[in-house]
Amino acid sequence: MSEPFGGMPSRFEPTGTSVGLALVLPGRAYSPSAPLLEFASRALLAAGWTVQQVWWDLPAEVADPDAWVRGQVQEALAGESPERLLICGKSLGTRAAAYAAELGAEAIWLTPLLTERSVVEGIRANPARQLLVGGTADELWDAEVAADLAASGCDVLQRDGADHAMLVRGDPVRGAELLVDITRAMARFLAG
Repeated sequence: MSEPFGGMPSRFEPTGTSVGLALVLPGRAYSPSAPLLEFASRALLAAGWTVQQVWWDLPAEVADPDAWVRGQVQEALAGESPERLLICGKSLGTRAAAYAAELGAEAIWLTPLLTERSVVEGIRANPARQLLVGGTADELWDAEVAADLAASGCDVLQRDGADHAMLVRGDPVRGAELLVDITRAMARFLAG
């Protein structure tokens, strides 16, 4: 785990009593300050969660990305013993799905790697509430798998034409609208 760029804070406390700890896990090249994760952090804070952003630089060669992400999560949780845990991961961060299932952690998975068996199995094994967000123009999103996970109890927000960044090529206004849509979905999920 590396320090955030420019010494930005990485832990935020809500107003009032915290309902639990939320870890925000980035993607390979998508930091916690990027739009989806920034608004996820804000939605979590508004819902009363303590937010711990995890910053990392994936080494050039990693034999087992799932194990590497698990190690990053374990490091972030060192010394913590929250009664309630939520993991919010984007792309590479969704490789924490199996570990989240072991911990029984609630989860928000932004553009989960639904083409990776270990991620899908981890999501499927988790008894806790989960929200999956993805788009049909994302090569790493599988609409059939998403529908199957929805049928087994996951909340799923799928948007036509959205890519892996949840943007629409050539239509920045639609991308901004999607960000609002996703933030609303996260707020509803957290309120439930």
